[in-house]
Amino acid sequence: MNDSADIRFLLTLRASGSLIAAARRLALSPSAITQRLQQLEKKLGAQLVNRSARRLQFTDEGLLLCERGAELIEQFDALFDDLQTRRGGLVGTLKINAPLGFGRRHLAPLIGEFQQQNPDIDVALTLSDRPLTETLDRFDIVVHIGELPLSNLVGYTIAPNARFVCAAPALVRRIGEPESPDALSRLPCLVLRENDEDVSLWQFSKGRTRRSVRVTAHLSCNDGDVIRQWACEGRGVILRSEWDVAEDLAKGKLVRLLPGWKAPDANVIALTHQRAGLPARTRHFMQYLQSRFRPSPPWRR
Repeated sequence: MNDSADIRFLLTLRASGSLIAAARRLALSPSAITQRLQQLEKKLGAQLVNRSARRLQFTDEGLLLCERGAELIEQFDALFDDLQTRRGGLVGTLKINAPLGFGRRHLAPLIGEFQQQNPDIDVALTLSDRPLTETLDRFDIVVHIGELPLSNLVGYTIAPNARFVCAAPALVRRIGEPESPDALSRLPCLVLRENDEDVSLWQFSKGRTRRSVRVTAHLSCNDGDVIRQWACEGRGVILRSEWDVAEDLAKGKLVRLLPGWKAPDANVIALTHQRAGLPARTRHFMQYLQSRFRPSPPWRR
């Protein structure tokens, strides 16, 4: 007996009381019912029903199978009902992976509020400097900043995010302001190591003109907060996300360089494994995130 269909078939036989009634209930011919019963008995190596009687008379083995099978079917159906309820309801565990700095500064507070509003949802947040190299099957949502990677994951844009070249005012006074991206190759730069990307190759565009510059970085780190702090201390030039440097730019701790050149945008994206059939808790959290970052994200307010 390989699945619940055989047990359900036997329970239908018992509830029907006769082959003809069972055939009518299952929309089969009496001969088809007899053939299936014989196949089941052959599979189990035991007679389940005495068919010599006018009505179906179950053997001890048949009765045992019906009694124990009914319990299993009830548990089986209850399990699937529970799964359907969980998929349709705001319950269960939501596992999220996000970059260190963005997750700490912007996601963690929102996740705390989300869980408080949805007490039946447990949230497990993992912060990593290499979110895209983790075992993605372990997570329901992976928050990524940048271009959508080539994978079977589905991306949902959460918020717009530009990238700026910045430096401390004191450093700019000392080294001068670069006039073109090519000048960056001769300046001290700081890079963030993340997702095994080529972090020292900086790309820019101005109209139809494109520039790729290989910068020299004597300081690098896998934590964006450290990179930003080094930049504020005047230790080098950085190419960082708008969400990370907007506050320091507003306070004058950093100034933008090369404002006429544009680095590729690095929008905030939520990656999931499928577009249809997402659990309600996952859909609800995605909608919550999008609502909190619209119409404009915190770094543009």
